Amino acid sequence: MKKTILSAGLAFLLMQSAPAAACYNSLQFEAEQGLRIHSELMVIGLTCIKMPGGQRLYDEYQEFDANNASLMNDYSEILLRHYRDEGMNHPQKTLDALRTRMANNISRMAIDMSTLNFCQEYASHITKAAAMSPGTVRRWAEQVWPDMTTSEPLCTQE
Repeated sequence: MKKTILSAGLAFLLMQSAPAAACYNSLQFEAEQGLRIHSELMVIGLTCIKMPGGQRLYDEYQEFDANNASLMNDYSEILLRHYRDEGMNHPQKTLDALRTRMANNISRMAIDMSTLNFCQEYASHITKAAAMSPGTVRRWAEQVWPDMTTSEPLCTQE
C-alpha cells in the first residue's frame, strides 16, 4: 500500500514537471509560414536566375525582399521569442536550421523536377508575391496548407 501511494505520488510529480507538447499560437504559425514563403521565393529566384527572364525574376524577388524586410524580421523575432520561451539553448541556431531546412526542401524539389521545369512551374510565384503588400503577404502566411506542415502544430486552443 505504502509503495503504491509513493509510486502514485512520484507519477503525479513527474506529470507536473513534464513539458507540455510544443505548439504554435496563430502568430507563431504565421511567422513560420511567412519565413517559408520567403525562403521558397529566394530559392526560386536563385535557381532561375540563369534561365531566360531569370534576372528580371531575381530582381522581383529582391523587390519582394526589400518591401517585406520588416515583416520577415518580425517573423524571425516571433520565432526566436517562442524558442526562448520553450527553453531552447540556442534559439538563433534553431531558427537558422529551420530556414536551412526550408530552403533545402524547395531546392530538392528543383533538382527532382529539373531546373527548366521547376522555373516554368514556380517562377510566377515571385511575380505574384512582388505585387503583394505586406498585409497581403501576412494573409498568405496565415493560411494552413495541408501539404506544407509547420515544424510545430497549430495549438488547438490559444
